[in-house]
Amino acid sequence: MSSALWISKTGLTAQDTKMTAIANNLANVNTTGFKRDRVAFNDLFYQVQRQPGGQVDEVNDLPSGLQLGTGVRVAGTQKVFTTGNLVTTSQQLDLGIEGQGFFQVQQPNGDLAYTRDGQFYRNADGEMVTAGGLPLVPGITVPEEALTVTIGSDGRVTAQMAGQADAEELGQITLVNFINPTGLEARGDNLYAETAASGVPVEGIAGEQGLGTLRQGALESANVNVVEEMVEMISTQRAYEMNAKVLTASDEMMQFLNQTV
Repeated sequence: MSSALWISKTGLTAQDTKMTAIANNLANVNTTGFKRDRVAFNDLFYQVQRQPGGQVDEVNDLPSGLQLGTGVRVAGTQKVFTTGNLVTTSQQLDLGIEGQGFFQVQQPNGDLAYTRDGQFYRNADGEMVTAGGLPLVPGITVPEEALTVTIGSDGRVTAQMAGQADAEELGQITLVNFINPTGLEARGDNLYAETAASGVPVEGIAGEQGLGTLRQGALESANVNVVEEMVEMISTQRAYEMNAKVLTASDEMMQFLNQTV
């Protein structure tokens, strides 16, 4: 019975972890470019008291054994990189990615970070930067005299200058992709970092090499389905209650033995 206490304890811990992931998904339901987390579970090792297929005698084998599990553990969390809905904003520097790919931005230490958040601004030097002030890579500088900025689906940036008949090309926005995006490290601030599990970034033009296309004047919303998360929350709550019930039942059984034996 003491083993049942420990098994139910692992169940409580695992369900509490899953509830934490659900809470984070719901908290970020309005975060631009957010990708929901999914929790994966593994059962723990087994105590084999009778080996399946073991010999009973010289002729007969055991058709099944006696194997007792020791609980459950959280194997890990996985980012689900499905594309969220694109919401029209009509802002010239807002970009949504239709399909796979990430924008590159440069961190203060010089390292690159990656994001699906295409809400860009123009800083005092005219550079396109994130809400946190990180510059886009490759860098795009919008001159002060630019009247309108046009960003094509392939990332080519042009601007109509005051007093000029023809548009001036400002640069090319590229995207990167990873062989295993779920292996990226989430850093917060809508940023991801490369890891050994994600593989190296492969840079390319939007719309080529499996990369998505860009949509100007739109932002990608979070791919969190509120109804689905609510169902998962109810399921997790019930699983937590059942594990707590096992804990209580095991405690009552031990109490009965202490009082009667």
